[in-house]
Amino acid sequence: MSELAADGIPVAVSLRVLKLSRQPYYRWRKQQVTPSELVEAYRANALFDAHRDDPEFGYRFLAGEAEAAGQLMCERTAWRICRDNRWWSVFGKKRGKNGKRPGPPVHDDLVQRDFTADDVNELRLTDITEHRTDEGKLYLCAIKDVFSGRIVGYSISDRMKARLAVNALDNAVSRRSDAAGCIVHSDRGSQFRSRKFVHALNRYRLIVSMGKVGAAGDNAAMESFFALLQKNVLDRKRWRTREELRIAIITWIERTYHRRRRQARLGRLTPIEYETIMDPTVSLAA
Repeated sequence: MSELAADGIPVAVSLRVLKLSRQPYYRWRKQQVTPSELVEAYRANALFDAHRDDPEFGYRFLAGEAEAAGQLMCERTAWRICRDNRWWSVFGKKRGKNGKRPGPPVHDDLVQRDFTADDVNELRLTDITEHRTDEGKLYLCAIKDVFSGRIVGYSISDRMKARLAVNALDNAVSRRSDAAGCIVHSDRGSQFRSRKFVHALNRYRLIVSMGKVGAAGDNAAMESFFALLQKNVLDRKRWRTREELRIAIITWIERTYHRRRRQARLGRLTPIEYETIMDPTVSLAA
């Protein structure tokens, strides 16, 4: 309209040709974006950020994440916005031809099931396990250094979010800050494909590697650690509270697995003994 008016064509003529009314047009000129539309846009941005970080979340969880980000809305509003934008949980109902939707780009498998390393901070494996308590599930994300088998970082939470994997990575780097160039190998879980986790890897200058979908052998060395944890801690008793199980997991990792459990592949040494002998520069407190 403005361009036509600048060329000398009256606005009334343009509106008549386009079959538009004068009053709605001038109201739109005065305020092109209404307050309700602006609120809707902010809510949609918050829901999209939460969905991108945790694709398995449904609209109820996304509404909670949006509220934590400062955008309060009812669950019905969150459902409507997610429906209009087709932001579905990856665990939701099947849609389309066979329910499959293309996920975010994944990285190459740089390990190829060769779980060996010549030094610390060369290759690390990570994965997430879960276990039930009377209060609900507890999730553990652990990071294992292949050289000695030591768990160099871990995070425990009652929710399996991208933040769980990021916190484990932060914990590993805080213990050993000289890990730039180290390969971090995982499966293709949504937590490890999340924007937050990828940004953390780039920030610490770590190299990402991922196994194939549904191939447990691609991360077998990490699965073996979780099998030990399952046998020695998780399945030993019924856990009443998450805090009780959390303390038991940390105690077993730090006191038993690191300092008392001798491994045949390490020459019957514990992970800490092996590191101390093979690489004395590694701190015992790391």
